[in-house]
Amino acid sequence: MFILVGDFAGAMPWCQFQKRYRCFEIIALGFALKRRLSYLAVPIDLSFRYTALPKGAKMTEKSAEIVTPRPAATVMLIDDRPTLQVYMMKRSSRTVFGGMWVFPGGTVDPDDRLDLYETHCQKSDREASQRLEIDSGGLAYYVAAIRETFEEAGILLALTGKPAESLSMLAPDDQTRYHDYRGLVHRGELPLSQIIETEDLTLDTAVIHYVARWITPTVVPKRFDTRFFLARMPQNQHPIHDDKELVNSGWFEPADLIERAAAGDIAVMAPTLRMLESLLPFDNADDAMQAAAISRDAIRVPFSDQKDPSIPSAVPDFEPGWVYLRP
Repeated sequence: MFILVGDFAGAMPWCQFQKRYRCFEIIALGFALKRRLSYLAVPIDLSFRYTALPKGAKMTEKSAEIVTPRPAATVMLIDDRPTLQVYMMKRSSRTVFGGMWVFPGGTVDPDDRLDLYETHCQKSDREASQRLEIDSGGLAYYVAAIRETFEEAGILLALTGKPAESLSMLAPDDQTRYHDYRGLVHRGELPLSQIIETEDLTLDTAVIHYVARWITPTVVPKRFDTRFFLARMPQNQHPIHDDKELVNSGWFEPADLIERAAAGDIAVMAPTLRMLESLLPFDNADDAMQAAAISRDAIRVPFSDQKDPSIPSAVPDFEPGWVYLRP
């Protein structure tokens, strides 16, 4: 699990936002990074309050209406190559978040909530919901995470055969068949559930770990309640972007992406940047996966973009915009 920290005002040069930050809500689960928060020995649940209005936008009665965020799921796909690297894709300029480098992900679809998945996943809805700390429907986030990774990156985190083995797409026939499946699912012509039944697959929900939750600001017209997951790249598949919504992709060291974003060479959203930072303490994929698999109680922590005397800082020299801890 991960702590997400940072000066968000300084982390958003890519955004057409005024420096008028109002209310951003983020919830993350985590353990301490080795840099700024090395004094923390427990995972935390961050509740950030930070947002901005688009340039030129005015708060009207209509814009003041809070839109219910759509549930969504995103996967950080990592691997040792030979250093720890993460798979990223660049969105087409014609899509939402055009030009941004992103992780595979998208909204939770109705098909992701089918009862069929209870018998074709390594987690039950009860187990998944407990992990996400919701009453029910948690498994749909895991299914959506796997489906979106298949649609956008061509990677299907699934098991096949008895005894169960990680799904392989190395054989030419398998490559062709699953490439066709991917196109059908991506275009909405075939539900993933039908592929699961046809191929007798089990979605490998045991190998993806819930690590963070980000909620879009309340003043934004399109809002998402996104659960972030961490997964390791299967060794018998090869990722490739869809060349439609995504126009470029590759494996990158998190530190390299952070430096390139700071230099303005690539565009990344603030949540993406913070998730990349959460990977910095790890030298390899095994360490990251083992850390993410640990289930611990989270502590809710408030966030302020300015020094707030009502919220005591964790350390005396805490910078404005960073996380504050209650005593």
